[in-house]
Amino acid sequence: MSTATPREPRGAYEAATDRPPAAHEPREPDASLPELISRLTDQSSRLFRQEIELAKTEIKQEIRQAGKAGGMFGGAAFVGFLAAVLLSFALAWALGDLEPLNPALGFLIVGVIYAIVAGVLAMSGRSAAEDIDPSLPETTESLKEDAQWAKNQPR
Repeated sequence: MSTATPREPRGAYEAATDRPPAAHEPREPDASLPELISRLTDQSSRLFRQEIELAKTEIKQEIRQAGKAGGMFGGAAFVGFLAAVLLSFALAWALGDLEPLNPALGFLIVGVIYAIVAGVLAMSGRSAAEDIDPSLPETTESLKEDAQWAKNQPR
């Protein structure tokens, strides 16, 4: 009776093959050419599936990061909008209560101030959006390593 519990796959290789990774496949000196081609096809197919899994994982991470940033922008915009409306009315009213100023001029001054603030916020948002990296650096590096490995294999 075995008490061992099944272990969960630890990486893309094990997830794709459902077996532990080997340093190399055993070589059989008497393997036929069709058998070798079949192995090469199987291994290439497995490698391709692993690369797709890595790309999916990286894309999910970037989307999750972009979603969090978007949610924070949305929340900040809503609360900022409420604050801006209330403070705008208070400031415009206070400026309009000054004797030499017309009440409409108070609202104009406040509007110009908020237009400047909106421009600064838009530039900051654009800068933050440029930090999102959709290039999948880990997948790209892995594909380069795979191509280099394939070039160095004996023919």
